Amino acid sequence: MDSATLKRYSIKSLSRLMPRLEVRYADQIDQGTWQSYVQRIKTHFPRLFGLLYQLYGNQYDFFYHLEQILDSTTQMWMKRPDELKALDVMREADPQWYQSHRMVGAMCYVDLFAGDLSGIRDRIPYLTELGITYLHLMPLFKTLKGDNDGGYAVTSYREVNPTLGTMEELAELATELRQHGISLVLDFVFNHTSDEHQWAKQAMAGDREYQEYYRMYRDRDIPNAFEKTVNSVFPDEHPGCFTYRTKIRKWVWTTFCNYQWDLNYENPTVFTHMAEEMLFLANVGVEVLRLDAVAFLWKRLDSGCENLPEAHLLIQAFNAVLQIAAPAMVFKSEAIVHPDEVRRYIGEEECPLSYNPQLMALLWEALATRNTRLLSHAMHKRFDLPAGCAWVNYIRCHDDIGWTFSDDDAWELNINPFHHRQFLTAFYTNRFENSFARGLPFQENPETHQARISGTIASLCGLEKGLYEEDPEQIKLAIRRILLLHGILLTIGGIPLIYLGDELGMLNDYDYGQSPEKDGDSRWAHRLVFDWQRAELRRDSEAVWSQIYLGLLRLIHIRQQNRAFTGSETVIMDPGNDHVFGYFRHHDDQSVLVLANFTEAEQAVVGRQLRLLGMRKTFTDIVSGTTITATQKLMLDPYQFMILIGVR
Repeated sequence: MDSATLKRYSIKSLSRLMPRLEVRYADQIDQGTWQSYVQRIKTHFPRLFGLLYQLYGNQYDFFYHLEQILDSTTQMWMKRPDELKALDVMREADPQWYQSHRMVGAMCYVDLFAGDLSGIRDRIPYLTELGITYLHLMPLFKTLKGDNDGGYAVTSYREVNPTLGTMEELAELATELRQHGISLVLDFVFNHTSDEHQWAKQAMAGDREYQEYYRMYRDRDIPNAFEKTVNSVFPDEHPGCFTYRTKIRKWVWTTFCNYQWDLNYENPTVFTHMAEEMLFLANVGVEVLRLDAVAFLWKRLDSGCENLPEAHLLIQAFNAVLQIAAPAMVFKSEAIVHPDEVRRYIGEEECPLSYNPQLMALLWEALATRNTRLLSHAMHKRFDLPAGCAWVNYIRCHDDIGWTFSDDDAWELNINPFHHRQFLTAFYTNRFENSFARGLPFQENPETHQARISGTIASLCGLEKGLYEEDPEQIKLAIRRILLLHGILLTIGGIPLIYLGDELGMLNDYDYGQSPEKDGDSRWAHRLVFDWQRAELRRDSEAVWSQIYLGLLRLIHIRQQNRAFTGSETVIMDPGNDHVFGYFRHHDDQSVLVLANFTEAEQAVVGRQLRLLGMRKTFTDIVSGTTITATQKLMLDPYQFMILIGVR
């Protein structure tokens, strides 16, 4: 159906639906507020209708589900607190609020950082001192006891894990964070539920309606057909993508772990109920929602069941619902897939924010190789985003580090990507001679010797090795590497995201295997209990971790005090030296040049190259606070990070 016909049908459908909504809800709220809501429906319903029609228009009861979706959306809007409705209005007036140079993100597990939600509230002064304006709390919903994929096996989206607190406490925390200028970020695990979710329990009890919420098959015929083209995500966890449940004698689609059941989004009822769960979180006060595992949402025979067009339509439909009922909240995509596929999830009508796994991987690649060619080449091709969108940049997170660069990019530079990933795995697991890194392999393939990497930033940057060997020079270089990576994180464009604990140089915890639930999962080596004793001494200038903390704090202040770091207008440039990474940042009439030396040796950038790039002969490095005259050349110290002002 062409777009003009779809629009005509949407207008006709809305003209029939609105009187029914008016009868049900209009007299329950003041007319001014209701009319503002009606205007949002009129603005966004045509897009929502078109998306839902593409997904479900071939179903006989499409218009029934359409009404259910609009009705439940309205019910959730009615329940939205007045304070958040006011925030909706403010965010509609400033829709790109997340582009501010004031945005600095942090992430943590509630229990590991502060014990519980009450503890997070007590630690708000620490967060504000660090300049945090965006706080991502790792999965905190009610989940399975024992093995639960780090909280990503959700039993209830409307209950907090009892060991952490209650949903009421979460709402209170969201309010207090907002009062301190901090936006709350949570995960929306919407590809799957745990097998103890109420829907799964109903399905296990034999209820056919709830069995249709998931993908279940009586025999192996269809699962076998799917597995001809679908890769197993965790082959060590379980082969294939299906798990047999003897009680119901059916094969259940389980992309990740056998206790995580994939939802069936071909059933529009699933979309309706998950939209309600999404809006419930918006009404708690969540301002950014991380969409987990977006690549796997839709399944189709004879495909890889990743990154299918319908997955994008689904997210866009959720986005349209959000614009109607809670426009203060924005989506952030989590797509650890090929860099070109990552970009396809990014857009104001899909996910305005996205993790940038390519930058993460290539920062580590450049640190290992002491060469920035692949980093510069890839960023030049893919760093730009559509207007109104931003990267969420990180050096590492709760998860592993995967070598998610493009094979094509590597070949274009005459780098064999297979051998290069082998080298990077060896380098960061201390199997390469003279490596400074102390990381652990995750999901290692014994045949290819490729793996993803676990480890804290400090351990991967050489601090663990330097401290163990009591070598002051190694320690100094490790601190410089840590600050170099954070400097790029804070200035390259987008929202910088710090894993709390890295600002204090915390090292790997090798005792994680003592817990049966964690044994065999090396990622727990970098999911540390926060060291508050160390944090109390963070301003002791003699301590190693204090040098990291104070250095990072200075970089954060530089970001938040310079409007050149607003938005995502970044130009990757060639400094004429493959060991140096460089880029310009622009905003309005402010411009800076950022240079980063990725080696332990001095590096030169010739003066004429700088002037070719618009620099004067004399300029100021606002990191060191020095004024530099570079008539012939500019020298960068080992692992030096510079922000130069003096661009014409």
